[in-house]
Amino acid sequence: MIDTDPPPILPIHIEETIRSIARLHAEHHGAASPQQRAMDRLTALLGRPLCIGVLGLVIIGWIGANLLALALGRQPIDPPPFAWLDGGASLVSLFMVVLILGSQRHEEEIAQHRELLTLELAILSEQKTAKVIQLLEEVRRDNPLIHDRVDQEAEVMAQPANPQSVLDAIKETHAAAAEEMRARRPLSSDSA
Repeated sequence: MIDTDPPPILPIHIEETIRSIARLHAEHHGAASPQQRAMDRLTALLGRPLCIGVLGLVIIGWIGANLLALALGRQPIDPPPFAWLDGGASLVSLFMVVLILGSQRHEEEIAQHRELLTLELAILSEQKTAKVIQLLEEVRRDNPLIHDRVDQEAEVMAQPANPQSVLDAIKETHAAAAEEMRARRPLSSDSA
């Protein structure tokens, strides 16, 4: 039986979020240089299982052709222990390392954008939550059907956190923990 129901319509705030994320990725891709895009495509191509198979076949073919030439009494291009193959493999390895590092650096940029977006959303959510708590406390105080009482925890939670104060506290805590670890570390023989 074929499902003829139209796909569910997403709430507007979810659609806007999806568009924002898509725009972030599109801007990231659009800001990449042509060389970076080519590097990313090549890295994606080299990361496929087919590439491993082709590379294996090339190596087996190279060794086989040289051993066959040797068995037929001809001069092989690269006689055992296959120095040219070894050099070629080293060069290809170096090329792949540089390619992968370049692609990872490019991907790290978008990861940093996502991390910043997540942090901003967390701060915004915390501020919204504080506002909701403030409004609930206000309703509780104003509603004659609810016993009015002082809720210290709700009062504290109703105050939005200052992001700079939180960041400073995190830095201080990390610095103190690092200092404590340095103090616990035994002195090395060089400094004694």
